[in-house]
Amino acid sequence: MKPALQRLLSDYGMIFVLLLLCVFFSTVTLTEQTPTGETAVHQVASDLVRAPGKGGQVLIAARSQAEDTVFARALEQELTAAGLQVTVAIGEPRDAREVLQKLAATNKPLDAIAGNQVTAAWLVFSDIPTDFPALGHPRIVKPRTYRWPNFLKSENLLNIANQIAVIAIIAIGMTMVIITAGIDLSVGSLIALSAVLAARFIRDYAGATHASTTGMTIACLAAILLCGLVGAFSGGMITLFRIPPFIVTLAMMLVGSGLAYLLAQGQSIYQIPDSFVWLGRGADFLHIPNAVLLMLVLYGLAHVVMSRMRLGRYLYAVGGNREAARLSGVPVRRVLLFAYAASGLLAGLGGVIMASQLKSGSPTYGNMYELYIIAAVVVGGTSLSGGEGRMLGTLVGAFTIAVIQNGMNLTNVESYTHKVVLGLVILVAVLLDTLRHRRWRRGEAAD
Repeated sequence: MKPALQRLLSDYGMIFVLLLLCVFFSTVTLTEQTPTGETAVHQVASDLVRAPGKGGQVLIAARSQAEDTVFARALEQELTAAGLQVTVAIGEPRDAREVLQKLAATNKPLDAIAGNQVTAAWLVFSDIPTDFPALGHPRIVKPRTYRWPNFLKSENLLNIANQIAVIAIIAIGMTMVIITAGIDLSVGSLIALSAVLAARFIRDYAGATHASTTGMTIACLAAILLCGLVGAFSGGMITLFRIPPFIVTLAMMLVGSGLAYLLAQGQSIYQIPDSFVWLGRGADFLHIPNAVLLMLVLYGLAHVVMSRMRLGRYLYAVGGNREAARLSGVPVRRVLLFAYAASGLLAGLGGVIMASQLKSGSPTYGNMYELYIIAAVVVGGTSLSGGEGRMLGTLVGAFTIAVIQNGMNLTNVESYTHKVVLGLVILVAVLLDTLRHRRWRRGEAAD
């Protein structure tokens, strides 16, 4: 039973941790919620149609804000269709008082007043029996509140997924690199370089704000491929000259950042069309952001590569024991070259997505992202010693970091504390990995 439990915790421990974090932040963000939009309209309309019923007179009170006005007009339309007599007062309490005076002059009783949480609490309505006795004692109807965690709101969950999409996509390539016992510190700078290249290509060669879809696509593909070449160059330096990956990618991190600043001349490039935001902000399928859908597709493909294809087995073999892999016929150099090139390509894709989300290209994008990406991979269970790791674990690790950051934002934890918590999370993840390997070596020695 004990080995089975250890295996279960090893394979799915981070999923349990992620679920516990979700439960925790759901508990601490449980608050009173007020329905909005169509839900609020249908709820209030349902209450009013039941009583007073057809022929009843209803006053709808709304502020002159866009959301309130839409609510008032939609409710008016629904109540009118149900046979009620509807009057709308839009503006401030004094505007509502003027409407009440006009209604009182007709000597017809007012059956109900409909509004949201703000307008229903206007003092002018509490004094109606005294100030306007002809209107009777109208009841006040507003959307019913309910308790629900802010963390579990659909828009917050989609926000978490959309915010983590760039980090999670680049973490695919980082997982491959770390499985080979390497590291890639250049991905943050490649995000900036890719964003700047894509924006500059669109501005200078594709027609700027009048660029076509084809022109934008070609510009983005060119930026991604150039970042892939940077990753391939890093892989070449590591395999041909046996320079430690840390040194090579550290150098390319500086080169990539410098090139981004040179190409952008230290400024943001924003002369791109509005349609460019489709990839980063669009949501064409079930209201799920396109960047999140792309992330899920890429993780599906990466899982197939790592678990069902020869290339995946080669990556694990190189990370487990490079010399043994070479003697077994594994093309070690080509495998390493692929890993770093894939990391560069995915960093380039991440830069394009970020440029799409922010509708601009800037050399400041991707700052410190390499640390978040490495953290996602390590927290997801990939061993820094190489030869161990899964794509599902990396995805869970990325969401774990995103949930922690989002939960701290919702609970008003200051931003400086975020870095402290993230650092501790990385340290604990590496410590657990080290202890696990130490127990494994002791078990081998005992055998």
